[in-house]
Amino acid sequence: MRARQRAIVLVSGGLDSCVTAAMAARAHELALLHATYGQRTAARERRAFEEIADALGVPAERRCVIDLGFLAELGGSALTDATLELPHGPPGREIPITYVPFRNAHLLAAGVSWAEVIGASSVWIGAVEQDSSGYPDCRAAFFGAFERAVRLGAREGQRLRIEAPLVALSKAEIVRRGLALDAPLQLTWSCYRSTDLACGRCESCWLRREAFRLAGASDPLAYAE
Repeated sequence: MRARQRAIVLVSGGLDSCVTAAMAARAHELALLHATYGQRTAARERRAFEEIADALGVPAERRCVIDLGFLAELGGSALTDATLELPHGPPGREIPITYVPFRNAHLLAAGVSWAEVIGASSVWIGAVEQDSSGYPDCRAAFFGAFERAVRLGAREGQRLRIEAPLVALSKAEIVRRGLALDAPLQLTWSCYRSTDLACGRCESCWLRREAFRLAGASDPLAYAE
């Protein structure tokens, strides 16, 4: 039997990246990449990452945690600057203050670099365009352009793929997909504000709770309100 190709999955510890990892695991050997960048809930997200990796059977040698702390130093996001107020409730029409400028480009670049080192054939990201907060680096067109850039700039670029399998799905569809795959959704963390009990009020909590409601499923995460 031919050995399974290796796939790098960017795993924040949240719902979308967990489902993406479960999807990639069906046909690939997983390597999981996690980043800290000065976000408010970094420690809780790291815990979720490790627990998801354990649940998916990914050994320590195929886990990588990197520090992108310069994103916090550059500023511009309420996720990394505690002096900025986190928005509550559903996303508005404008790009919210929770947007970390061009974050996904840095995450993907790190994934591509590691892919060259460990011989992975693809880098997977759990970005959502249809039903997210309107972040510009979560669009399918962006990922297509990034893949073209990789082909020009990476040693293995001619065969390295950027995979964003959730990009056209709604959050409710992502929940259903995760449940169908038996992804460890109970281990994920979505709250932008808290690290002990999810606040239930921030934009990310709202999107998650609404997704489970529309999916007709019970959210395993406990909320303060």
